[in-house]
Amino acid sequence: MTKVGRTLVLLALVATTIGCDRVTKHIAVRSLEGTPRQSFFADTVRLEYAENRGGFLSLGANLPPAIRTATFKIGTGLILVGTLLAAIKLRLTGWPLVGLSLVCAGGASNWVDRVTRGGVVDFLNVGFGALRTGIFNVADVAVMLGACILALTYRQSTRVMEPEE
Repeated sequence: MTKVGRTLVLLALVATTIGCDRVTKHIAVRSLEGTPRQSFFADTVRLEYAENRGGFLSLGANLPPAIRTATFKIGTGLILVGTLLAAIKLRLTGWPLVGLSLVCAGGASNWVDRVTRGGVVDFLNVGFGALRTGIFNVADVAVMLGACILALTYRQSTRVMEPEE
């Protein structure tokens, strides 16, 4: 595949990730806000509207508004820009670039929520019995998938560089 082809595939991945997240959040706001939790597949999947004013698992949600703004709007925006600049400077390619793109796409979509709504729209919860995830969204799935790809490709690249015994 040519460099232009790879770039187009990567842009399609980012646009699809952000698009899916934005559409599902819009549907969640329209159909879940103010309604009781819905349960599917023997309570394995729950749809439940929530707005997260903090970070991962609502960490920082109770911070004073000025600190929350600085952390989650300004700080996250700077981290996203810095991450993109680092990817360009490091000339990432292949799976590491895919992983980083997913992290940035998910992070950017959640950042848009923080800037426009003051918090992130979450609506998914999965688990069995008392073993459950926190409430999350499609952007969170992209961030976690991207982080896993980055971790796996980092581990493989360091293993390749280790001297043989």
